[in-house]
Amino acid sequence: MLEFIDRRGSNCYKWDSEQAQGTLPLWVADMDFKAAPCIIEAMQKRLNHGVFGYNIVPDDYYQAVSRWFSRQHGWDGICSDQLIPVTGVVPAISAILRAMQLRRRHRLQKSDSQTDRPLRVLTLTPAYNCFFTVIDNLEMELLQSPLIAGYDEQTNTLHYEIDWADFADKSEHADVFLLCNPHNPTGRAWTPAELSRLAELCRHNHVFVVSDEIHCEFCFPDYEYTPFATIAGDTDYCVCTSASKAFNIAGLQCANIFIPDTQNRLWIERAVNIHEVGELNAFGIAATIAAYTDGKPWLDELNSLVHSNYTLLADFIRANLPQFTLTRSESTYLAWLRLPADYHGSATEFCEQLRQNQHVLFNPSDMYGAEGFVRINLATSSEVLLEALRRLADSLR
Repeated sequence: MLEFIDRRGSNCYKWDSEQAQGTLPLWVADMDFKAAPCIIEAMQKRLNHGVFGYNIVPDDYYQAVSRWFSRQHGWDGICSDQLIPVTGVVPAISAILRAMQLRRRHRLQKSDSQTDRPLRVLTLTPAYNCFFTVIDNLEMELLQSPLIAGYDEQTNTLHYEIDWADFADKSEHADVFLLCNPHNPTGRAWTPAELSRLAELCRHNHVFVVSDEIHCEFCFPDYEYTPFATIAGDTDYCVCTSASKAFNIAGLQCANIFIPDTQNRLWIERAVNIHEVGELNAFGIAATIAAYTDGKPWLDELNSLVHSNYTLLADFIRANLPQFTLTRSESTYLAWLRLPADYHGSATEFCEQLRQNQHVLFNPSDMYGAEGFVRINLATSSEVLLEALRRLADSLR
């Protein structure tokens, strides 16, 4: 069922953008596999209708989302009036932060406060690079709580943990906590205990939680995704989800914001309208319904391949590149690899040298707020991955 596609020449950002020309690009977080047959069939049916005007989001869409998360992840009771469909998770985050800024200013005016500082947004670093971009574009203040990387000598792997003292301190000064669950780029699948503790600290400090859960469908054996909504209690929060990452349909621009509180939902709905990101296209609607209704067998096969590729990567590093240190992945299809200790340049310089000399493209950790790592996209064929790793080994000889 899973079919690798050569995407060159398809106006694909991952393979056809200027920096990717002539390379094996294991960078941008989308996949090299044809979409699930159920999705293609649903889109073909919609295409055959022949009219592509403005759309409403049908009840079938909301039911598909609700049933999927209940059946797959034990997140029950999602109602259609709690969901705001949007064109993507990053546009959603931008709108949500704008909404929290508007809400804060409204409350300050009501209390006659003279304070009008920028919204303070806390996140765990390293972090998805678009978190930084959105916060900067909105002229908000970034607060970083660096994760702690522990080293396991026996397996030569890293494992990231939350610095609880630092997070507790930073959360006292934050307005919003921007969570990535599961975590990009470190691959952590946060446990219920960790999420509960984060929620408790945010609740205590009146911090609004925005949980980006776009990677929720990818977990390795022995690990599990926990929806923030299932442990949040009376924490002030919203959750962003999408079928786009799991089913390789990001170009169809379709996502959802789950907001349980009515007043917060009104603020966010207003900001979605300000940002003009609430109009879904016909194919995104059809594809999402199909993915969440019939896509599980395809997704199971994909998860098996991603885990196989991670094992291939780990074995190759152990046998051929012991000077590199792999982070123990629990989720996502993104590997986080520490550069050799004797490499004294930046990760950006390392990636550029690798691109020029071996025609392999990884993401440098500088863009995620960390030094000395690269991020590798495992959602490709094992042959492409293995060839990229061989070239990486050749670059060090």
